Amino acid sequence: MFFTRSGKPYYLSRSDVNHPLSSYSRLGFELDDSEWPSVEHYYQGMKFEEPELRESVRTAEHPEKAKQLAESNKAAVRKDWQQVREVMMTRAVYIKCRTHEAVATALLATGDQQIVETSQYDYYWGCGRDGRGHNTFGKVLMAVRDKLKAEREEKRG
Repeated sequence: MFFTRSGKPYYLSRSDVNHPLSSYSRLGFELDDSEWPSVEHYYQGMKFEEPELRESVRTAEHPEKAKQLAESNKAAVRKDWQQVREVMMTRAVYIKCRTHEAVATALLATGDQQIVETSQYDYYWGCGRDGRGHNTFGKVLMAVRDKLKAEREEKRG
């Protein structure tokens, strides 16, 4: 299993296709009237309002290909993307957890550990090379974990 409870941070890579919490893991879900093969496909697809471009990203054969397609079409990225990108990632991670109980269980198994996305080059989603990055992906996972905990407590209520 991927998780242990301790006072130490829990590290993961967003691009690890084999990790259930990764945005690249191929654990599909339905959101916004489409089936998405991964969180990364959804995130990259939501950058675009043009249906054909969004669909080409959605149907990319690999999450990395979806990312490359999005990067090669920067001129078409929606104007409000900087304001909505974290919301889009959060929605996708949450729906993935609601769709796949094993993913929710894996996330909840991290307990209260700080979750850190280990990207050396991404200072927004990851911790960056020097650990001073925003770690936004880790924060998204921890926020979804808190929401799942609250929902489960409410059910037990």
